[in-house]
Amino acid sequence: MILTSKESDEVLYPREEVVVVDSADLKELKRLALLNPRQRIRLCAHRSPGDRLHEMFIVHTSDCYVRPHKHLGKAESMAILEGEVDVVLFHDDGTVRQVVRMGDRNSGKLFYYRLSGPIYHTLLIRTPFLVFHEITEGPFLREHTVFPDWAPEERSAGCEAFIARIESLIQKI
Repeated sequence: MILTSKESDEVLYPREEVVVVDSADLKELKRLALLNPRQRIRLCAHRSPGDRLHEMFIVHTSDCYVRPHKHLGKAESMAILEGEVDVVLFHDDGTVRQVVRMGDRNSGKLFYYRLSGPIYHTLLIRTPFLVFHEITEGPFLREHTVFPDWAPEERSAGCEAFIARIESLIQKI
């Protein structure tokens, strides 16, 4: 594993000037994700939250709830390295806009997407692990990530019912 410093148990930053990632690194990230209560981890390739370009290798387990959110004034792209996911895009009122069914490049599914504007989105992870490379614009400012009132907060009582409702809706798409 590359030399890192921890911002938290979920966020690692490189201490090296040249960042390289191999299969063993991804395997270690999956192990670390399982140790986190929120079942996720990210290895940042950028050096700090203030950098103008953010590149991350992110691992989520299938038990990970990603609350729908949108990013103000930022583009975001995602390339799947391992696993399968449905990226659900929403209109501002919470109705489903689109479902992007994704998998790694050998899955026969889409393996890349880019959001150019602020669109609410969530991830429904279909495999034990989802490993992806995400790129977005920095700096990271928490207030530029917006969560809608119609989606429950993480670990709240309404999460399971919300996911079940979304699953039901997207089966019709």
